[in-house]
Amino acid sequence: MISDIHGCIEPLNRMLEEVGFNRSTDRLVLLGDYVDRGPKSKDVVARVMDLVNNDGAIALRGNHDQRLVDLIRTNDSLIQSKFMEHGGIQTLHSYCDFIGKDIDKDKLQHARDHISSNYEHHIAFLNELPYYYEDDNHICVHAGLNPHYANWKNQPAYDFMYIKNDFIKAKTRVAKKVIFGHTRAMEIHDSSDVWFDEDKIGIDGGCAYGLQLNCLIYEEGEYSTKTIKNS
Repeated sequence: MISDIHGCIEPLNRMLEEVGFNRSTDRLVLLGDYVDRGPKSKDVVARVMDLVNNDGAIALRGNHDQRLVDLIRTNDSLIQSKFMEHGGIQTLHSYCDFIGKDIDKDKLQHARDHISSNYEHHIAFLNELPYYYEDDNHICVHAGLNPHYANWKNQPAYDFMYIKNDFIKAKTRVAKKVIFGHTRAMEIHDSSDVWFDEDKIGIDGGCAYGLQLNCLIYEEGEYSTKTIKNS
């Protein structure tokens, strides 16, 4: 299980190589946020699409993935400002090599048109991603489960992608362990390493912030971790 790749294609590829990912024997679950902040969002989305289509990976939807979809498919000025504010400039540079450092309204529109015309398959892929994945032992989700819902599947889509403290600080209402990203482990326990709690595990290592990409491995009832430093 890997989360919050955020355009960091090299750490992702190194991680898959070092853990020896084998599509015949392993199940890879990616917990969202493939774009923004890091330098290679386009490459990461292409890689995730390949992993899903050819290696049976499960890819979930993160809030940054949703924001990119909304940027391209709506004309919402608030979405545009949030996108630019939260690492979207790097995504535009990844998809549009003709965009300079200073991006005004006209350049943003040019970039949106370019992505829509040339990478609609990326946008369609991100827009079809599920919000969660459940197996016999885990519920995997980008951000978390809202503890105020007796049936977590009834919570708003927003919570799957954005919830933080309400989820992290409360006990879950489910019997399975919840694996999540979105909130950097550094914010929870002053370390970028995977955070283990009784009912939940946070795996966002803050890769795009120059920290690390984490992989949580579950095998025969035991957990282990692998870390790739983003140097």
